[in-house]
Amino acid sequence: MLMKESFAKRMQEAMDLRNMKQVDLVEKTKLGKSAISQYLSGTYEPKQKGVYLIAKALDVSEAWLMGFDVPMERLNKKYPDNILRIETKKFPLLGSIAAGKPIFADEHFESYVEAGSNIHADFCLRVKGDSMINARITDGDIVFIRKQPTVNDGEIGAVLIGDEATLKRIYYNKDKNEIVLVAENPNYKPMVYKNEELNQIRILGKAIAFQSNVI
Repeated sequence: MLMKESFAKRMQEAMDLRNMKQVDLVEKTKLGKSAISQYLSGTYEPKQKGVYLIAKALDVSEAWLMGFDVPMERLNKKYPDNILRIETKKFPLLGSIAAGKPIFADEHFESYVEAGSNIHADFCLRVKGDSMINARITDGDIVFIRKQPTVNDGEIGAVLIGDEATLKRIYYNKDKNEIVLVAENPNYKPMVYKNEELNQIRILGKAIAFQSNVI
């Protein structure tokens, strides 16, 4: 069994190495000031959670901090210092969308796509075809959509036409009471819907990011 002063000695050594004071460790670990003082004095030794928090704050191995004869460096450090770590989250990937049913019903999820948490989207769609290639969106790309009932004139949005979803630039003509869906590929003609035809059009949301595979 490890002696308590072994932990205290390693903790002080790491603090000296990191040029860190007790007040810094309190701020980083959110542990109490008195607890940190007791650990340093050897009066008490922290439990597992405390060891983890202190080791993480000091950027050292938990085992080393506890007195074992192991390298000081944290074994679970995944990223070199010169590489930015990106926090991620999962976005639901929608499959076929049936007309008249809720877009976010669970049975319509194909799976989930993991991407950066800085993408403020509600769901994503997999692109089929080449109608948006001039917007750098190609076949097989994943487009992230923020759910909203309208988009600004000329923005790219996901549109439900009947029971099929498409990705296009959306233009409004209030004088003619029409919506024009424009592809980013000159081989595709604009899709124009007016008057009663607008009843079959539903804007699902705005495209705010896309994810491509590196070829």
